[in-house]
Amino acid sequence: MSPKIFPVILSGGAGSRLWPLSRESFPKQFLPLAGERTMLQETALRVADPRRFEPVTVVANAEHRFVIAEQLREAGARRPTIVLEPCARNTAAAVGAAALLAAEQDDEAMILVMPADHTIPEAEPFLAAVDTGLGAAAAGALVLFGIIPDSPATGFGYIRAGAPLGGMARKVDAFVEKPDQATAEAYLASGDYFWNSGIFLLPARAFLAELEAHAPAVLAAARAAVGRATRDMDFLRLDPDAFAASPSISIDYAVMERTTRAAVVPTEFVWSDVGAWSALWALGPRDGNENVQIGDTLAENTTGSYLRSEGPLIATVGVRDLIVIATQDAVLVADRHADQDVKRVVERLKASNHVAAAQTRRVYRPWGWYEGIHTGERFQVKRITVKPGEKLSLQKHFHRAEHWVVVNGTAEVHVNGEQRLLSENESVYIPLGATHRLSNPGKVPLNLIEVQSGPYLGEDDIVRFEDVYART
Repeated sequence: MSPKIFPVILSGGAGSRLWPLSRESFPKQFLPLAGERTMLQETALRVADPRRFEPVTVVANAEHRFVIAEQLREAGARRPTIVLEPCARNTAAAVGAAALLAAEQDDEAMILVMPADHTIPEAEPFLAAVDTGLGAAAAGALVLFGIIPDSPATGFGYIRAGAPLGGMARKVDAFVEKPDQATAEAYLASGDYFWNSGIFLLPARAFLAELEAHAPAVLAAARAAVGRATRDMDFLRLDPDAFAASPSISIDYAVMERTTRAAVVPTEFVWSDVGAWSALWALGPRDGNENVQIGDTLAENTTGSYLRSEGPLIATVGVRDLIVIATQDAVLVADRHADQDVKRVVERLKASNHVAAAQTRRVYRPWGWYEGIHTGERFQVKRITVKPGEKLSLQKHFHRAEHWVVVNGTAEVHVNGEQRLLSENESVYIPLGATHRLSNPGKVPLNLIEVQSGPYLGEDDIVRFEDVYART
């Protein structure tokens, strides 16, 4: 009988090289960058077959919990477990916590660890690779999946494979950081080097034993964090103090580069870590001039470029090998061969406390989202979308009044204990200090325009009296 495989999706990355589309508040795994579904959804669907896999576990930043839950629901994921990290501690502690949870359910459990922000266009070769790795993992090996390189890429870490271990698996001789061009060409020619995909198949108990041997402080913190974890609606919150005590270290440095159990399974499935805009240019549908165009774009005498607009029209004339990305609040123009340096832009924006470093104009909430339209002296205008059946918290503001105008859908509004229903083109005024709540009782999204006025319009001017999402 095959051991149970527990898929574990790590969703902690920020994706700063894909700014301005990817930001800390809404990173790349939540975006449909390489297809109609988001990268998180594609990762979950890849391991959805109940004959092969147990329900998926996602380990993620607590701030992203409602987005993850909604996207998994939309993808039809079976009874997912969403484990919330109270702070960032890299991947070793996250995988340790997931291994502990899997081992509690099955002493022989295997965990298949996958980043949420990688793309694998075809599932079947990936599943075949997992089947190939099962033999070595069942024998106690900690299996990595190495991508057979098709070019001397300098943007990936490499694995040097050693002696055969049976089947396709080979012993890991060494991990190699990103090489220069000449070294990468030598790796490609040797046939013994593979790109490190960051995907692992691990016997949970064996991994925990290696974690205890090589990074005992990480295991102790993970064990305490799981042991004192609390349930919050559909989420499992790791204990904050215990988890924070873990060293911040990756699974590669903590275990894989120190253990004698590491094995690599060479694989041929198409894979990309989507580490920069040029990766999406390589993956995208290119026209006869080698351009990828998404959204409202126009390319005149333009070649080899990636043009993507999530807002205003992009028009290019007489250029080549550019990345041009437009969102509602930011525009990026970069040389396609220098797009790894986009992260430097984000670092500079963070250093100056620019809001665009981390936050998109559209802000997601468990009930839907809002988006700033215009801001002036003592007023601002927002668009608010509330999902069917959802409601905002019962709340009040000390410094602002609000005026709501329904664009479409039906709004149920409570103001100082009085209830009324609003339909399209109807409005309501919320006086400063009034206790109020907005709900969508309908079956279609509710869209409205909110005009706020007052001396202070910050999001922290809110007192919640009752909230179905347990926010404070």
